[in-house]
Amino acid sequence: MKRILTLFITTTFIFACEPEIDDYEPSSGDADFSTYVALGNSLTAGVMNGELYLSGQQNSYPSILADKFANVGGGDFKQPLMKDDYVGNRLVLDSVHGCKDTTLAPAPAQENPDPQNFTDIAGQGPFNNMGVPGAKSFHLLTKGYGQANPYFGRFMSDANTTVLADAMKVNPTFFTMWIGNRDVLGYAMAGGEANSITEQQIYSGVLDSLLQKLTSEGAKGAIANIPDVTDIPFFNTIPYNALSLSQEEAGQLREAYQQYNQGAQAAGVDTLSFQEGANALVIEDNSAPYNEIGGMRQIKENELVLLDIPLDSVKCHGMGSEYPVPEEYVLDEEEISKISQAVNGYNQTITAMADQFNLAKVDMAATMKEAKESGLRYDGVGYTTEFISGKLFSLDGIHLTGQGYAIVANKFISAINAQYNAEIPTVSVTEYSGIQFP
Repeated sequence: MKRILTLFITTTFIFACEPEIDDYEPSSGDADFSTYVALGNSLTAGVMNGELYLSGQQNSYPSILADKFANVGGGDFKQPLMKDDYVGNRLVLDSVHGCKDTTLAPAPAQENPDPQNFTDIAGQGPFNNMGVPGAKSFHLLTKGYGQANPYFGRFMSDANTTVLADAMKVNPTFFTMWIGNRDVLGYAMAGGEANSITEQQIYSGVLDSLLQKLTSEGAKGAIANIPDVTDIPFFNTIPYNALSLSQEEAGQLREAYQQYNQGAQAAGVDTLSFQEGANALVIEDNSAPYNEIGGMRQIKENELVLLDIPLDSVKCHGMGSEYPVPEEYVLDEEEISKISQAVNGYNQTITAMADQFNLAKVDMAATMKEAKESGLRYDGVGYTTEFISGKLFSLDGIHLTGQGYAIVANKFISAINAQYNAEIPTVSVTEYSGIQFP
């Protein structure tokens, strides 16, 4: 893993005597930001580096938005804050000793969790940030969801409440909602877990119910669509040809798979091929006809390897060569297609309902696609979806850095300004937290 340090030098030349300065007066336009509530999942809560913790919450995009809404009449914004950063599963960059080398890589922070982070804080509510890590769309309407989800359980108002019901307790005049990522992400992170993508009909019905209630008292709002989850670093960091072989190792594998390849040829399917250098990983595939001759094949170039694959097993213990990579670490063509179909369907629903309810629509799908293909630029700094060096995503490869959440906040602000004739100031992205190097 490379550590990339880039020095950006900005030189400003000042000409003339009296520079012209455009008058800028923040304005709420046609919206009322006095009471703002945010609904969503971990991306709304401020999860980063694999965990929900205090400084991450303070860098959440709703918190950033609330700070800017204060310029146009926004009031207090209360979050269900953790006590500190010592939660237990937070990732940090550290020296990781592998079977062949030592690298600077994400590793669990060596901390003792503070039990006060998990105590009930319902008495401090109601809360304005109703982002709940792990929540799918329909969970926001599920009574008693806090009994199944400890993140909501620690601040739910009562045992049978819903996330939406608690959100309405603040009587919002403005809301943001970014929900649906988890409805497909769980499937993707499990390498295509069966029947775990929320059906389109259910998602559409849930979204309609949420928006009907949120707008029932005249509140205006903004809704973000869903990026293609396969664009994020968790699915695009480990290359398909991550199996590196010496000439001797390649020869040994060709010999070991000689009988397998004879069976593959007889079945009319691809044989396994190995040569010196980079090779496609051998993966599980229990679909016919492979299951008749061993249930495996080599991964295709357009298929994806998940970030959590145990790389030491690949480097030193035969995974992906002597035995196949388990299917939970891979997304094949069919699974990728299912994910894309689901995301496209969700986003069509989001666009239709943004129009129906006259909401600002935030095109996060286009933003993440741009970050992956050409990069984003803010304050003279480039941001991409490259793991760690891209600065956009945190160390879990799924959630954003503080700077990434600031970019999301700016996208919300731009959409809100356009929809409601407002003049809300944007944020300086580099003022927020990024990847922390030791």
